[in-house]
Amino acid sequence: MRILQLSKKFPFPPKDGESIAILQMSKALHNSGCEMSLLAMNTSKHRVDLTKGLPKELAYYARIETVNVDNKIRWTEAFKNIFSEESYHITRFISAEFSIKLEQLLQEETYDIIQLETLYLAPFLSIIKKYSKAMVVLRAHNIEHEIWQRIAMQVPSLPKKLYLNYLSKKLRNFEIKSLNDYDFLVAITDRDLVQFKSLGYKNGCLASPVGFEVLENQIDYSAFNRPMMLSFIGSLDWMPNIEAVRWFVQEVWPVLMNKFPDLQFHIAGRNAPKDISDINQKNIFSWGSS
Repeated sequence: MRILQLSKKFPFPPKDGESIAILQMSKALHNSGCEMSLLAMNTSKHRVDLTKGLPKELAYYARIETVNVDNKIRWTEAFKNIFSEESYHITRFISAEFSIKLEQLLQEETYDIIQLETLYLAPFLSIIKKYSKAMVVLRAHNIEHEIWQRIAMQVPSLPKKLYLNYLSKKLRNFEIKSLNDYDFLVAITDRDLVQFKSLGYKNGCLASPVGFEVLENQIDYSAFNRPMMLSFIGSLDWMPNIEAVRWFVQEVWPVLMNKFPDLQFHIAGRNAPKDISDINQKNIFSWGSS
């Protein structure tokens, strides 16, 4: 079976949940006998230097194509979008160059499945259906509009809250409108799958959590003799993760410390905001990364 993955970011190195989810599934499918290909945006936000060639860790892919995409937030475009029905979250990833490369790839190759990694690839469905008869699968890493609804709820500034609510509403409309344009949907969790069905999804579907390879000789059993620890590992330049850490520290950590005074909490993630990177609370440690 020949499968083409479409991604809005180059999924290497695997430093965030989205990249890990993409690579773990592609390796699992490859190990099951599928021939994997990848067409990925190399965005201005997550630009990966590929001038020295592709990472050897991705050699299991039969073909990899990348397109540089400038998806920087531009306030003039964001302002104009206020008067449009289109979702600014989505339009930021619409690229003529990516469309051309996808069209070229579909004319050169025949695929059994084309897998969209996240909702943000949905604008390219018309090209896929014009040039391919492959089954179209959405790998839904999240219910995207829910994330932005939750962010809006946490914002103290009323103007910003109103703006984010407006954006999340347009994203929700797009997400629901696109739902049944896919032949199959793969959610990360059972809960998300139930939600997609409640939003009107009617085609084939399943929940497939992210898998991890754990090797016996990589386990450090001496860790069981150390003080109890909790850890957070995730990108700290992504607002949902930032909000999650702040909420945990403010709402949950004091309760845990009362019950387990020796408990430690370790935070690791790139580009952490100052209030997290310089956190000064008992038994909380922040480990930054680039």
